[in-house]
Amino acid sequence: MTRKRRTDAEHNRARIVEVARAAFAADGLDLPVREIARRSGMGVATVYRHFLSRQDLICAVLAEQVERCEEDMRAALADPDSRRALRGVIVRFGERQMHDRGLNEALLGSHPAGAAFAEQRRAHAEAFARLVERARDDGAVRGRVSVEDARVALMAITSFRALPAERAASAIRRLTDLLLIGVLNEEPPVPLHAAEPPTPARQARGPRVDAR
Repeated sequence: MTRKRRTDAEHNRARIVEVARAAFAADGLDLPVREIARRSGMGVATVYRHFLSRQDLICAVLAEQVERCEEDMRAALADPDSRRALRGVIVRFGERQMHDRGLNEALLGSHPAGAAFAEQRRAHAEAFARLVERARDDGAVRGRVSVEDARVALMAITSFRALPAERAASAIRRLTDLLLIGVLNEEPPVPLHAAEPPTPARQARGPRVDAR
């Protein structure tokens, strides 16, 4: 295969996965390959040249989704602000329930395609537990909130996926906001007269003396 043909093939494969991801997320994993081909502007035979079966295509899409989640979790664990890190993970989890419904039903539900990613799910759950424990140690979560409580909060968000898309999006946003209030402590208030570095003019004048 020449370099140009190889590049074209890689481009076609990436395009198929991109279109399939959006299609499966919106319409579920039962969407036929011919519909993926139509939306990608390619022939069915071209799709099957890259993916021998619809199951292979589904696995490629789910693998990409799992990798994105892993990247988010690694970034959260690396964030020195434990409150911000935990909040960001919960917010992004809610966003995925709105925008990637079909993919999450496979990964978090009982769809056979999700079984291949059981190990990654366990690793993700362990990483989430570390985020919660770290936030607890820092006093960023409310005193009685446990790891299991935080997991129940995520489960509550997933339960809204069954609603029609428009209602689900609004409900998930509101529920996510409420859960964040219940899980996280308030951010420390900024003092009204927070210490500020003195300006050169103030340094030159020195301390103010009352003339009275």
